[in-house]
Amino acid sequence: MGDVSSFSLSTAPPLAWGMRTYIMGIINLTPDSFSGDGMLNGSSGNPERLNELVLTKATQFVKDGADILDVGGESTRPRAQSVSTEEELCRVVPVIKILVSAGLKALISVDTSKVAVAEAALEVGANWINDVWGLKADPAMAKLVNKYHVPVVLMHNRLRNTIFNDKAEVGSKTGLGGRYLGTNYTNLIEDIKAELMSSVNLAHEAGVPDDHIILDPGIGFSKTVEQNLELIDRLGELRSLGYPLLVGPSRKSFIGYTLDLPPDQRLEGTAAAVAVSIVRGADILRVHDVAAMARVARMTDAIIRRTGML
Repeated sequence: MGDVSSFSLSTAPPLAWGMRTYIMGIINLTPDSFSGDGMLNGSSGNPERLNELVLTKATQFVKDGADILDVGGESTRPRAQSVSTEEELCRVVPVIKILVSAGLKALISVDTSKVAVAEAALEVGANWINDVWGLKADPAMAKLVNKYHVPVVLMHNRLRNTIFNDKAEVGSKTGLGGRYLGTNYTNLIEDIKAELMSSVNLAHEAGVPDDHIILDPGIGFSKTVEQNLELIDRLGELRSLGYPLLVGPSRKSFIGYTLDLPPDQRLEGTAAAVAVSIVRGADILRVHDVAAMARVARMTDAIIRRTGML
């Protein structure tokens, strides 16, 4: 792959890798998000109220600088309860329909590892699939990505049936949430690279082309606080894989445990992680606080790429 490639599958402007940093705003349709931004809580179970809240938030996100809207209906925090396919479909599909109908100038990503949810989302207009299990949770997902010819985010994670997601490996502290206490990496970066490439190989076997693959090193997933800090500092080493990088440090527990702060007080910590991620080579930042992080990205780009200046 070259350093700069692009694609566009909606009314949003095309993404040109290496030119600037792109912002992905999180649209969280759960009642149990670690970050406290689950929109099902604010809607009190009223679908019309939920739709209104989502459209308002998404419109503001785009105004504030979001290039991509990531819609998810299942929490991925440690020890989160799984959601049935039917429930996730009910949460995600109507919202994506509304966002597509609104004609917002942003790509729409569906954050799911369920093939049925991904396909239903694509059928109503979603542009991307964001799979936190890197195509490893369901072997049919790679075939679906190829069938619809859409970009896919392959995140590094360790599958649920391994010791790395066992309850004994997760600790928590009041106000700070859950964190992984011990994970077995022989060599943190080399192991992550190898496991990401195993996801890439699954994509290739299904016929997915390189220019539809985006990698996410999985900040906060199956990694201790110290490993997350090291991973952000060494993101540049993942550039050798040759794919765009998406990084999601926003409000994560490694920030909370580093600064001893709850999720709603992690703005500055997130900003620091975002800035360093950009310097180390991130192409996309997945964030909750779009306005603030878009400004951090613009300023960091102005310093390291000389872009965004008046």
